[in-house]
Amino acid sequence: MKWLQDQPAWIRWPIYALLGILLLTVVQSVSDTERLTATPTSREMLRWAVPIFLAGLGGLFSERAGVVNIGLEGMLILGMWFGAWGSIEYGPWIGLAIGMAGGAIGGALHAIATVTFGVDHIISGVAINILAPAITRYLSDEIWASPTTSPSTESVGDWDVPFLAGGTIFGWESPDILLTIDKWEWWFVSDVATLLRGLLRGTHWVAIIAILLVPATSWLLWRTRFGLRLRIAGENPSAGAAQGIDIVRYKYVAVIISGALAGLGGAFISTELSGLFQGGNSAGRGFIGLAALIFGNWRPGGVLIGALLFGYVFGLDLKDLDGTASHALLLVNTIVLVGVAAWAITRKRKADAILATILGALAFIWWVAAEAVPNWWSNILPYVLVLLVLVFFAQRLRMPAALGQPFRKGDT
Repeated sequence: MKWLQDQPAWIRWPIYALLGILLLTVVQSVSDTERLTATPTSREMLRWAVPIFLAGLGGLFSERAGVVNIGLEGMLILGMWFGAWGSIEYGPWIGLAIGMAGGAIGGALHAIATVTFGVDHIISGVAINILAPAITRYLSDEIWASPTTSPSTESVGDWDVPFLAGGTIFGWESPDILLTIDKWEWWFVSDVATLLRGLLRGTHWVAIIAILLVPATSWLLWRTRFGLRLRIAGENPSAGAAQGIDIVRYKYVAVIISGALAGLGGAFISTELSGLFQGGNSAGRGFIGLAALIFGNWRPGGVLIGALLFGYVFGLDLKDLDGTASHALLLVNTIVLVGVAAWAITRKRKADAILATILGALAFIWWVAAEAVPNWWSNILPYVLVLLVLVFFAQRLRMPAALGQPFRKGDT
């Protein structure tokens, strides 16, 4: 495993993904379900993951600059309303841009409160989360004569990747290579093809943009002067100010970008997922985005992986009407916890090894004793994943050093 950890991220993460699919294939082979690697499951996973990822990526910008942004949920709700209104009035693409502007307004309010006036970051974020639903309810009542719903919105559409997922090129229907491999029914290979096809066929344009934001954000934050100065604002703002960096300006820019990305996630919900603005339709995705941010260790690729994991659980639950696939996940949990226990033993962390073994045994007993699991388990599983990451891997997590700390011009 040390060899794998020494590899660059673009090699390491695909290998991790293949190992994860291998685990799902093994569990699926001994379970009464084929949904763990089905195309609809991966398609729903991506649909659920996009707003979670965009909210988490917004949190990444804000918290890398030292500002805790628990108001992502409120900014996402603002993006939902403004995105729906913009789509109805001006079309879907402009609607997405207006949704980003709505979220950015929420980010600007958070920046004014925390950066300029020194309000506690948590209090400001909670205030935005309370204020946003009230504002959107008022606007909906005034404009659409309904406090909770809007007229139907338009979608920007989706894209089938040519050759891999049967997309068209100038009207010509290209081959569907992944579907062909799926029909071969080769163990593991066909499962990989099936999952990939769900990601590459009927892929929303916003999802494609979101995925492209991973390398773009990594380059911006770790390869540019702007990114270096933004990260200094979250690591050691006094040292940055001593070198002539306008820390306040970078904090403002980061938090406004944070709100804009969360707003884009909200606009995606109202224009692409539900097709209208509906009160309560955010389903806590802003908070889940924060969980993905912690899970991903404040890194763009990690946030994406966390969002996909959470999206996988929710997407699987939508297609798992009889609970058998969620039941199979218990065996996946067992195997993962046994692996965590073995890892803890190699690190001589006895308490973690004992805890992981106990949890793994409980998951295995549940898997043996029950034929299906209730829906509430799928709903809380993403949060359980975050808690497990914090319990077992907290020493490997590193938040920005000055996160949440107040800063004033002239501080040295």
